[in-house]
Amino acid sequence: MRIADLVGRRVAIWGFGREGRAAITAIRAQLPALPLALYCSEAEVDAARAFDPALTVHGIEPDAVALSACDVVVKSPGISIYKPAVTTAQAQGTVFTSGTALWFGGHPDARVVAVTGTKGKSTTTALLAHLARSLDVRTALAGNIGLPLLELDGQSADLWAIELSSFQTGEAGPLELAVVTSLYEEHLDWHGSRERYVADKLRLGDRARTLLVNGQQANLLALTTAHADRRLFGEPDGWHVADGFIRRGKREVFPVAQLGVPGLHNALNASAALAALELLGYDALAAAPALATFRPLPHRLQPLGRRDGLDWINDSIATTPPAVVAALESLPGREISVLVGGYDRGVDWAPFVTHVQAHPPRAIVCMGANGPRIEAALVAGNVACPVSRVADLAAAVEAGRAATPAGGVVLMSPGAPSFDQFKDYAERGRRFATLAGFEADATGIDGLGIR
Repeated sequence: MRIADLVGRRVAIWGFGREGRAAITAIRAQLPALPLALYCSEAEVDAARAFDPALTVHGIEPDAVALSACDVVVKSPGISIYKPAVTTAQAQGTVFTSGTALWFGGHPDARVVAVTGTKGKSTTTALLAHLARSLDVRTALAGNIGLPLLELDGQSADLWAIELSSFQTGEAGPLELAVVTSLYEEHLDWHGSRERYVADKLRLGDRARTLLVNGQQANLLALTTAHADRRLFGEPDGWHVADGFIRRGKREVFPVAQLGVPGLHNALNASAALAALELLGYDALAAAPALATFRPLPHRLQPLGRRDGLDWINDSIATTPPAVVAALESLPGREISVLVGGYDRGVDWAPFVTHVQAHPPRAIVCMGANGPRIEAALVAGNVACPVSRVADLAAAVEAGRAATPAGGVVLMSPGAPSFDQFKDYAERGRRFATLAGFEADATGIDGLGIR
């Protein structure tokens, strides 16, 4: 669906976050006279009316009756398509779309590489854009990474590097290349089941002429065998990591130690970006030296600095237990107190427990809504390090500070969403930085937009 297809239809926007505001602006630019309704929270009503006085604003969550009165609803990504009100309205003929779908509908000829994955998608997308720009390719960096596609509506680029979450993969249009960095259990509250999460995540491959996947994940390989043009990264014949180098086959291309982001998992993300660049026909070998100048994204194993003799690392983006394991593995030989816990999405913490049984950190501090469940799993697993439970992030920071010896690391890698205490992971990360004694970085992600 294109924005032009909304002419003559009863249209509502559902959600007044950045995606919702981008949709309103883009629709107004093309169809200024189209009546638009907006459903938002009661607290957002005044801001919404000030943003666009022509909106008909409803400060409530719409029910099936309200949604069924619309021909088209442009919903924000965080609103599940499996909500009963949505499925009921769909059965009555209401069409649900999104800013992502409207952008793809309006840009059928754009050269797009879309990246998804339970973890690694943001860094891989940003790395791809950084590498392409090092070759003087005019590249857009947008999507779930922090810039709605409709904010760039009407602009042109030679290459679009787009991150898509599992909420958005089914909204993509036809594209040249899709990349899947990893596949674990996440967002079960939105998708309703692990099976549906996996199916929704892999919808992106159905849209892509070529599909690039992580060759180190057996489950991902098994689930993507039917794709007509599937390629792999992370395996010895292609782009992979081995013996301290990012390699192209047997060729040593770039030392892992010089990579701008820490951890072997990020070296694998760099391999994915290089493989994608190569599949697009660019000189990946010539671009590889630019890996040294890539800056870590905020809240992703972000070193904040040293305070009180301790190193503080913000990994607020880590919202699954395997992501915490990856964070711990990126800091070998360090004395680490790790802060875990947050909103309880019901995922299995066994991978984390198994890891810390074999590699116990200095201390584990459990916090937030699922703190008691994590603590119980660790106690049942007889983990050989101190385990404590606190109510919130402020108390967790103090517990981590007290438990960590001089020269050690306090790592916030929650392994859970932030919604029990914060608006999102970024707010949680900024709060952690402030509690640790640093100025919260509000600058966001470098390189968003078209360059």
